[in-house]
Amino acid sequence: MGLSQKQLAARLQLAGLGLTQKAVSRIETGDRVVPDYELIVFSEVLKVPICTLLLCEQATN
Repeated sequence: MGLSQKQLAARLQLAGLGLTQKAVSRIETGDRVVPDYELIVFSEVLKVPICTLLLCEQATN
């Protein structure tokens, strides 16, 4: 999708999540867990199925 961490954080904030660029960075590095209610918003903002974010297809192969 080509979004920077700052851009993603801004879109998530507009969707109602109070995540900062630092929080997005921590998610990328595995230092922060994404709860289920945030995963739904990530899915909507990124316009991808939740399963894609969870790598469901990779796990079944």
